[in-house]
Amino acid sequence: MTERSHVTSHVLDSTTGRPAGGVELVLESRTDGAWMPVASAITDADGRATALGPVALPAGLYRVTFDTGAYFGTQHRETMYPEVTISFELANPGEHYHIPLLLSPFAYSTYRGS
Repeated sequence: MTERSHVTSHVLDSTTGRPAGGVELVLESRTDGAWMPVASAITDADGRATALGPVALPAGLYRVTFDTGAYFGTQHRETMYPEVTISFELANPGEHYHIPLLLSPFAYSTYRGS
């Protein structure tokens, strides 16, 4: 069985009702007041990024940035949000952190997934 990343994501395009495949994500950690890259991934055809970084991360502040401008650009759709950044605190290193993104050209939302 393959181990999954400590942090994963799933992107859904709420205007089409379909997964958002091909979205690039960058995971960063906050170290000494500066954001440092940890890993990057591209969502698969099901909109999932299951290989976003290592299988274990220490507690701390992290953020995931989604390149939504490039995603909408490939579809020849304009967007108000060329990127979406979600900052979060990884408080319990023993828990899995899933960061979903519900996306449309002029709105987005997120929640703590499982």
